[in-house]
Amino acid sequence: MTEANQPTRITILFGGLNKERLVSVATAQALHLALPEAELWFWDADDQVYQVRPQTLLNHARPFEDPFRPDSASLGRLEPALDQARADHRLLVLGLHGGTAENGELQAMCEMRGIAFTGSGSASSNLAFDKVAAKRFAAIAGVTIAAGVALDELETALATYGKLIAKPARDGSSYGLIFVNASQDLVAVRHAAKTEDYVIEPFVAGVEATCGVLEQADGSLMALPPIEIIPADGGFDYEAKYLATSTQEICPGRFSPEISAAIMADAVKAHRAMSCRGYSRSDFIVSANGPVYLETNTLPGLTKASLYPKALAAQGIGFVEFLHGQIALAEKRAAGTY
Repeated sequence: MTEANQPTRITILFGGLNKERLVSVATAQALHLALPEAELWFWDADDQVYQVRPQTLLNHARPFEDPFRPDSASLGRLEPALDQARADHRLLVLGLHGGTAENGELQAMCEMRGIAFTGSGSASSNLAFDKVAAKRFAAIAGVTIAAGVALDELETALATYGKLIAKPARDGSSYGLIFVNASQDLVAVRHAAKTEDYVIEPFVAGVEATCGVLEQADGSLMALPPIEIIPADGGFDYEAKYLATSTQEICPGRFSPEISAAIMADAVKAHRAMSCRGYSRSDFIVSANGPVYLETNTLPGLTKASLYPKALAAQGIGFVEFLHGQIALAEKRAAGTY
């Protein structure tokens, strides 16, 4: 049998080098239940890749809190493992979030090897991962964005707006979120900004919302029903997303038809402006003047607690159906037939 007609080996790649690998393990658990025939590769924080037995993954009871430990021999570091993936004719279902997995670097490594993978390509992943650049491109598409605040203008901005919000420019799952309510909070922002770039914006009062976009088999884009988020303690940080039981996620959100339509249209505009592929999820604040764009996720969480699967269900799309559609799109793109 030649390489060209080798059967495709579906492989779920999860883990990663950054702190979002905890969420990734929970995503992998959901992906495995939907694709039980797929093999499991875990990319550990030391850059080693391991083939994981399904039961080992499913037995990991607290993925959002406890690091996953593989119980198998290493396949080697990531790049040799990707070489093996190419030789094996594997298609990678990316159950990864943040860092190298979502900033386009992993996608570039796959593209250079001709490996099929789900989700957006390297260029659009890199663009969407940078919140400043993503806002700029969303604005070009006609989407309303929050104003930016420079680090040396913090005092003036706090006096002008009364409240600010700061978040890492290239991170997800609301890690590092800082609410600036008083002058002493500025110290925390400046300290955090010493180690990584931060996006600082005036706090926009309103309802938090998120909206998924799904690329269909013919290339057309479908906006999923917007979700209304009511955080446990007023902020949708990591704990509120994955650990707090009092966070409410209402799907479809209780928005007027006009606001829902605006959110959906803006999510599609952002997806298209950044040339995303497969699927994405964009976040908004619904202010008194309408939706304000915050960011786009090219590899949003797919855990049982995640927002994108909730929106799929509300649209009447099964999780298994969604994944098979994404795999088909990835195969077409890799083959150059789409």
